[in-house]
Amino acid sequence: MPQVTSSSHAVTARMSRQRSRGSAAEVAVRRLLHAAGMRYRVNVPVPGMPRRAIDIVFTKAKIAVFMDGCFWHGCPEHATQPKANAQWWRAKLDRNKARDVETTDHLSADGWTVLRFWEHESPEDVADRVAACVISTRRESRS
Repeated sequence: MPQVTSSSHAVTARMSRQRSRGSAAEVAVRRLLHAAGMRYRVNVPVPGMPRRAIDIVFTKAKIAVFMDGCFWHGCPEHATQPKANAQWWRAKLDRNKARDVETTDHLSADGWTVLRFWEHESPEDVADRVAACVISTRRESRS
């Protein structure tokens, strides 16, 4: 039977200290957006989905921005697979990816534009793409 907890108390303690919001990548993007005059909300609960939050939200434009960590969300370029307790980790990381898909589908069905970026992406590129989406949405809503 697979183990249902992490491999050790040390791992459990380390996992509990992981930032779930305000990562360096997220803060860098937020600073650039703010400097560009864009106003947004942070860590907004996903409507109708308990225990889930959107990293950066443009509420009027209904744009949800997620900054996904390479390890926790399974980046195809940088994700690693822990060797200790591998089966437990594989199941956990697979659940994270499935939850991301479910969240994206839920928001999209409710009329949101969902933008997902990896933590390794350039903050400048991410901020430029987010800003372009927000500006485009605002123009469309005026038409």
